[in-house]
Amino acid sequence: MIPSKNFKLIFLIIFCPLFLFAQQGTIEVVVVDEETSDPIIGASASLLQQSDQSYVNGAQSDLTGRLVFSDVDFGTYIIRITYVGKENVLIENVRVANASPVRLTQVSMIDDGQLIEEVVVEGRTPEMRLGIDKKVFDVSQSLVSVGGSASDLLENVPTLSVDADGNISLRGSSSVKILIDGRESAMAGSDIGALLQSLPANSVDKVEIITNPSAKYDAEGQSGIINIVLKKNVRTGLNGSATVSGGSYDNYSAGVDLNYRDRKFNFFGGYNYANRVRPGDGYNDNTELIDGVIQENSARTISTSKNNRKGINHTFRFGTDWYATPKTTFSLGANVSIRDNDRRSDIDYRYFNVPNLGTSATRVSQQYEEDLGVDLTFDFKRDLQREGEEITANVTYGSDTEDGTNDFYQSYANGRADFQRQNVTSEAGKNWNFQVDYVLPFAEDHKFEAGYRTTIRNSKDGQWSEVLDTLTNQFSPDYSVSNDFDLENSVHALYANYQRKLTDKLGVQVGLRGEQTYLRSTYHNLDPDVPANQRTDDGNQDFFRLYPSAFLSYEVGNEGDKVQLSYTRRVQRPRGWQVNPFININDEINYRQGNPNLLPEDIHSFELSFAKFYDKWNFISSAYYRRSSDMMSPFLRDPEEIADIVGDRSNVTYSRWENVSKQDAMGFELISKVNILNWWDATANVNLFYDKTMPYAQFNTGDVENFSWNGNINTNVKFTKSTTLQARGFYRAPRQWIQGRMKAMAGLDVAVRQDVLAGKGSVMFNVRDVFNSQRFRMENNLRTQFINMENRWMRRMFTLSFTYRFGMQDLTKKRETSGGENGMDEGMEGGF
Repeated sequence: MIPSKNFKLIFLIIFCPLFLFAQQGTIEVVVVDEETSDPIIGASASLLQQSDQSYVNGAQSDLTGRLVFSDVDFGTYIIRITYVGKENVLIENVRVANASPVRLTQVSMIDDGQLIEEVVVEGRTPEMRLGIDKKVFDVSQSLVSVGGSASDLLENVPTLSVDADGNISLRGSSSVKILIDGRESAMAGSDIGALLQSLPANSVDKVEIITNPSAKYDAEGQSGIINIVLKKNVRTGLNGSATVSGGSYDNYSAGVDLNYRDRKFNFFGGYNYANRVRPGDGYNDNTELIDGVIQENSARTISTSKNNRKGINHTFRFGTDWYATPKTTFSLGANVSIRDNDRRSDIDYRYFNVPNLGTSATRVSQQYEEDLGVDLTFDFKRDLQREGEEITANVTYGSDTEDGTNDFYQSYANGRADFQRQNVTSEAGKNWNFQVDYVLPFAEDHKFEAGYRTTIRNSKDGQWSEVLDTLTNQFSPDYSVSNDFDLENSVHALYANYQRKLTDKLGVQVGLRGEQTYLRSTYHNLDPDVPANQRTDDGNQDFFRLYPSAFLSYEVGNEGDKVQLSYTRRVQRPRGWQVNPFININDEINYRQGNPNLLPEDIHSFELSFAKFYDKWNFISSAYYRRSSDMMSPFLRDPEEIADIVGDRSNVTYSRWENVSKQDAMGFELISKVNILNWWDATANVNLFYDKTMPYAQFNTGDVENFSWNGNINTNVKFTKSTTLQARGFYRAPRQWIQGRMKAMAGLDVAVRQDVLAGKGSVMFNVRDVFNSQRFRMENNLRTQFINMENRWMRRMFTLSFTYRFGMQDLTKKRETSGGENGMDEGMEGGF
């Protein structure tokens, strides 16, 4: 618990600034169509700070084309005006120096593009914004992911890859920190991949990738941080969208998002329903090695599986922003996820030279789960006296529960007694996040920032397993896999950052973050025959580490072109399922187990980046190096090493999470967006990397050197003003590991969008995995076993979707103009 005196201190820090006020003025501008001189209704405008282009406020033009920004602090600003089918307008150096309104001259907007052989030039999506320390990908218009999940969407983001189990990798490393709206989501429980596979793709606005974060960010994540930003509209008035979709294998979904904003409040909410079915299949060939080779009498088990994962998901999101004063904002929000999962796996086994098992067997695995996840957030922001000086705070509470059953039934062809097991599982976790951040600017390119953060997670996992006694036909407990596991994990952090421009071109930023981590676990043995004083096993890990960061940047050529050298120290902490000692026995020949004594990885990361921006082409290139210690990985054991777990069977694999090795990794990454023609663009990414993995002596395996690469390309073609084609392809080259090799994988997704109903609606048709080629294939080479495996978690899928966008401008202005009777019908086209 946090001491009460600390709560009082945080309360004072947050709420005392409410009494600080500054002088304000007003900005007015009228927006018209250049060709007709008619007012443009529903044009969206953003007010940005001139110094750093940070967002200040938003507005929409009314029935007369008038835009108004009220209660604007004295200072210098940029106004950005956008409207569908028009070129963006940027007005710079708008100065507010007194209380008199700043009335700008009339602004004319021209059509976005020209007609070339009946191909209309228009804005291209998805948008990509490149920076040295952060890459922002606007995925809100990703056509190939419509009707899919957030996990499907992330496959379309450059530098990211998603494997067959939904695990996300960045630059070839799956040790990455994943945040939702800047925070770790409690809805995910111990498995963020499961949440992303249930979260609808159309709820995601953008994805931020930070490969070498400064001390301001959480130090966790070997290869960096992925922040998934959910949609939150800030347009004035009432607006929203509704989407329905249906696809092959009985996949269908529906959702609605609503937003209402006036001068003081912004209300937003949404609901999404999805029935997701993911049919897949697998193959596993496990062969015994005798004297290091496969011989005629080698034991061999071949298994083929058909898998069907069905999930029914309800996702709710709602909240409000209260603009209490021009400088003070309070926000409340809630996310709720309700998931029912039904997973079935049918496995056929063929045995060769395996004693007592005959020639074949069949196994049915049936798993049901009911999940409930809730996130509640409170945010506070206060702009202080200096321009850019601010204090922000956040309190988040989250809870997740998961209850399920997992039953197995296996029958043998040789008359051996059938085997049947019933499991009951449960998981319950609670999260707290407390955070305060402060920014103090000294000049335009000179500032200091500091903050405090505490994250606390407590979880309780349980499994009760019973096996059918064929003699009595009664189920009896199996205490070898029946147990409870409690985990308490907390991280307390303080950070400070100092940033300054040393010359017109040279800038520096240095920071230091200190984190105290507590990881306490208790394993409960439920066997009543074990003495009471031996039924619990406690684990206790306490770590304090300092995480320095340093950035040196130099501007070259045009404005925005930069070279930057950076260094950070990072950490990858064990997750709940990696330290949980439960033995997963879904498959009789593949056992998996966590390790409560798993240590965190320690990472030192260096990066040299160069960004270049042209009118129709921009790119960012990065050369990077990472040195990692205590790397965590599942490590496969030979059957003779784990006879106490699997008996004398030679056809069983057993993996346990271990701190396996040290690793040196280096690579070169290039991300580029090119506007090939006015109606055609492409975004491409390639990552070439080399790593050398050096296992610790106790694992008795040699060093492995590996050179590999991966890449993807996303292209958009605008055939007409209302017809768009989008295609995305990727390739992952083979990769070596200390116990085997991952084979190559490639895939292609294609989508077509047709706008209808005067642009208010869109019909989309997409095909994911066009060539049905996305299979995860791997070979494992152990001292006494050779294993060849292949898994496919989703087959080629077709989806047809329809989206309708609706909206209107400020309600009070409409009522004043039209009496409120026709307000819902006017200005619809420019609404959302």
